[in-house]
Amino acid sequence: MRDYQELQGVYVAALTPLNDDYSIALDEVAPFLAFHARRGAHGALLMGTTGEGPSFSPDERLALLQRALEVREVYPEFHLLLGTGTPSLDETISLTRKAFDAGADGVVILPPYYYRKVSDDGLFAWFSQVIRRAVPEDGAVLGYHIPVITGVALSLDLLARLKDAFPRQFVGIKDSSADAEHARQLGERFGKQLMVFSGTDTLFSLALEHSASGCITALANLRAPDLRCVWDAHQQGMRDEAAQERLNAARAVMNRYPPNPPLYKALLARLYGFRHWAVRPPLMPMADSLLEQVLKEAQTEVVNFRD
Repeated sequence: MRDYQELQGVYVAALTPLNDDYSIALDEVAPFLAFHARRGAHGALLMGTTGEGPSFSPDERLALLQRALEVREVYPEFHLLLGTGTPSLDETISLTRKAFDAGADGVVILPPYYYRKVSDDGLFAWFSQVIRRAVPEDGAVLGYHIPVITGVALSLDLLARLKDAFPRQFVGIKDSSADAEHARQLGERFGKQLMVFSGTDTLFSLALEHSASGCITALANLRAPDLRCVWDAHQQGMRDEAAQERLNAARAVMNRYPPNPPLYKALLARLYGFRHWAVRPPLMPMADSLLEQVLKEAQTEVVNFRD
């Protein structure tokens, strides 16, 4: 049976390359992921929040995954996760099943986010249906805890029920609560029995010290080398304070300019020579004047901002 510890490490919450007509720039997907592999990322989450996942159809998400798999021709150990959660149970089941059939290493599933005042019993029933009907015995499922966006929290008790019911398939959680106390509680409740991937760069060192298995962050699009420094130091029983401070400073700047996709697409184009990809409405591209402001602040506040 599969050892899910191979999935741990630093993951990029990858942007989705888009043409000006809002179609996916499929030829640019694998080269973009190879850029991250060269910079130390262990893998990527496709079609998460930063990847504008809810703005794309199931067919589009699968087309992206299929082209992303080409990165393994050069980086065979680069892991690929796909965001497959939608408010529709049947659509989520179908997309999840097809993601595994296509070769995804795992899926990250948002809770059904239209009905916000639902019980743990309802969420358990929903996730149970997805896992039973779509996930192979060796398939890895991560719940996506981002209540500030979805309005639906994945409680510790719900996580425990899912882990007990599906000990092989329900392997963990992407924790984007941005809550230090929640990171501590996850570690205290589950230890290494549940894989926790921090979605908050400023909490990465703390999360690792409380048994986290890695991170999946938007800032990894720019700062994967710093995240890898923090990760590597932790594997040696140390803490890289300088790298964590750079992450804290960069995240402070980025947090002033939401939402993430237009910001990171503009910065990647300016700093690393990628084409300035479109964002899909209702998101709008970042104005050049605002980008100059971001760059000025980042270069002032973040050591080696363009690493």
